[in-house]
Amino acid sequence: MNAWHLRESWRSRLGTVRWDRFGDPGGEPVVLLHGTPFSSYVWRGFARALTGRRVHVWDMPGYGSSEKFDGQDLSLAALGEVFRDLLEHWGLAEPDVVAHDSGGAVALGAHLLHGAPYRSLALVDAVALGPWGSPFSRLAGEHAGVFERLPPALHRALVREYVRSAAARELRPDVLDALVAPWLGDEGQRAFYRQLAQRTADAEYTTAMRDRYATIDLPVLVCWGADDAWVPAARGRELAALVPGARLEVLPGAGHLVHEDSPVELTVALTGFLGR
Repeated sequence: MNAWHLRESWRSRLGTVRWDRFGDPGGEPVVLLHGTPFSSYVWRGFARALTGRRVHVWDMPGYGSSEKFDGQDLSLAALGEVFRDLLEHWGLAEPDVVAHDSGGAVALGAHLLHGAPYRSLALVDAVALGPWGSPFSRLAGEHAGVFERLPPALHRALVREYVRSAAARELRPDVLDALVAPWLGDEGQRAFYRQLAQRTADAEYTTAMRDRYATIDLPVLVCWGADDAWVPAARGRELAALVPGARLEVLPGAGHLVHEDSPVELTVALTGFLGR
């Protein structure tokens, strides 16, 4: 049920990106972005549910099944440029965009800083307003060189606990395994702390964009888990207030991994917005 394999690849300026397409080839395009430390796997259920739309998913460079290497630029600014380029590669002029966590910052940057046009934007528990990042992510990001040298078993236990903390409800064992798998092994372990270090260095990125949110001129949905322990729901309410005309939906009982905590409620909120 949880098998997830991206069949296509594209060579970006930051390495090879894995991607895939679902749904109706003639349908209106929807693009789904994941965040940190996740992959397109978090969107597997929603991507398959949008049968009447042309749904594009991708693993960002340094994440999931996409290429990972030492020295890779995983800054939010660089990922925003790659996303703009990927939309051009796909030939998508004005897709609907749905973005989770740091994928929100990537989507916002691609639109506001790099001119990527969207028809609409849904931001789900998005990294958009500082301060952000959990105490563990900040600690590991600041001392990435030390954490990279942890014994594999200890690293695995840390990553599992970290990912588990993103959900308000207990994750199924197979789902937790799938979320953690890209970060295991020598390459995965180095990549995990590399991206956390980059997020620590990105702390000013969203602050610099804050004043631009008032210039967004397209339909926006801000959707949040009420019990998000990583990026509190108050941050979602603040974001919705900054974006002209933005709709706010807060999902009771859901944490940061709202896809796993409240998949039905999230699907209803997003499909209602996309089908407006």
